[in-house]
Amino acid sequence: MSERSGVPGEGLVKGLAVTLKTMTRRSTTQQYPDVAPELPPRSRGVIALLEENCTVCMLCARECPDWCIYIDSHKEEVAVPGAARPRQRNVLDKFDIDFSLCMYCGICIEVCPFDALYWTPEFEYAEYDIKDLLHDKDHLGEWMATVPPPPAHDPHGDPSKEETTAARKAAAPAARPAPTRPLPEPGAEQGGGAPS
Repeated sequence: MSERSGVPGEGLVKGLAVTLKTMTRRSTTQQYPDVAPELPPRSRGVIALLEENCTVCMLCARECPDWCIYIDSHKEEVAVPGAARPRQRNVLDKFDIDFSLCMYCGICIEVCPFDALYWTPEFEYAEYDIKDLLHDKDHLGEWMATVPPPPAHDPHGDPSKEETTAARKAAAPAARPAPTRPLPEPGAEQGGGAPS
């Protein structure tokens, strides 16, 4: 038989000590509907769509692990002046996100190469009917008004490519015209032959 170390009832005393310590503190419960919660910056609420940036590349729908993004489009011909034939571009017809399936992983936002999807801190979009959690492109576009501005650039970090390019252009000397060669005089010999 193994002997237990410690005093009998020691665990009970420790538990009661934690209870007494907690009982003397003030409650920090926030009364949510009456008091709005203080959300951390860049918190994940609902996904917003900037329709103008969407090129219907389908990366978000393909990478979504829940398959909750539904996209439909058609091709349109665009006449380009000087081109041999008209070009085609995709036009977005349908962009739906089913928030009853979404697990808020953010993969769709990360893989979007054209910054068409954004997180918003809005989380109050509960519905009485689960079918109403399917947000179409118009509803997703309405959330763009609540997207917070991007965080400020870290002053101790590397400058962005845009800042580096602008600084390089500003520091470069003004473009000087290429020096012109003087034209030979009409009586001068051409061809560089030996003098006579």
